[in-house]
Order: sequence, then structure tokens, then C-alpha cells
Amino acid sequence: MIQFKKHSGIYTLATEQVLDVSLEKAWDFFSAPENLQKITPSHMGFQITSAVDKKAYAGQIITYKVGILPGIKSSWVTEITQVEDKAFFIDEQRFGPYSMWHHEHWFEELPDGKTLMKDKISYKIPLGFLGHIAQAIFIKKQLKGIFEHRYTTLENLFNGK
Repeated sequence: MIQFKKHSGIYTLATEQVLDVSLEKAWDFFSAPENLQKITPSHMGFQITSAVDKKAYAGQIITYKVGILPGIKSSWVTEITQVEDKAFFIDEQRFGPYSMWHHEHWFEELPDGKTLMKDKISYKIPLGFLGHIAQAIFIKKQLKGIFEHRYTTLENLFNGK
């Protein structure tokens, strides 16, 4: 499930997925920055350019390059701003293609031993009116495609599909 909303010039994308793994296994996978490449579409050429020898922690800076359009790569710097072990972590763009990017990753253990994972991304696009046109024409579609790919990849990795 992917939902988009707009409020006060900010867009919000929300997703959720049930993973057939324990909360501990889900947390171990998602709190390891190097696993982001495994769930990002290969055509984006995602590449972490900083050392990431530890699990996510508050204050961690991660730099990477990612294709935002065919043939155009962007440098991106995020900071992990908050972490609550096995509950959530938040990353925020410090430098990159968006005016603002705030990504919340939530994890909840379900009674059957599975894990409910939720993502909430609040983002603002630069260039005012032109940015809103870009959102309507391709940014929303691109983000939807990234999260559909992520959903399918996680289904294969954790749900045996």
C-alpha cells in the first residue's frame, strides 16, 4: 500500500508491509545502511560513498550517489537523527535533490511473530511551481516505482514470494 498526500507544500508518502520475520531480524536488516542498496532499483545506480561500519545510530552521516533521472546522478547526504532500538529510526537529507526529506522507518512486532514495517516520508521539492509540476509528471511516479520495487524485493527476501 502506497499513499501520497500534500499539505502546506509538503508531500507525504506512506507505505506499510508485513514481513514474515521476527522484529529482531527485520531490525537487523533495516538498521544496516549497506542493505539499502539491496532494496533500491538497480537502474538508479545507488552507491554508498561513506564508511558504514555500524548499524544506524543517531548522528550517523551517510553519503551516497543515486540516479535521479536517466544519466543524471546526484550526491546525497543523510543524517540518522533518531533511533529507538527495534522501534524506529529517522533519516533526514542534509544535502541532495530535495528541499526537505524526512524519512521515518517504524517497526512493530505482531502477535503472530511477524513484523509490521511502516515508512513515512515527508518531502518538499525545490523550484516552487516548477517543482510541483515535476512532482505531478515524474517524481511521484519515480518514488512509487522505488517503493513498489522495495515491496517486491522484501516479499522475495522475507515472505518467500
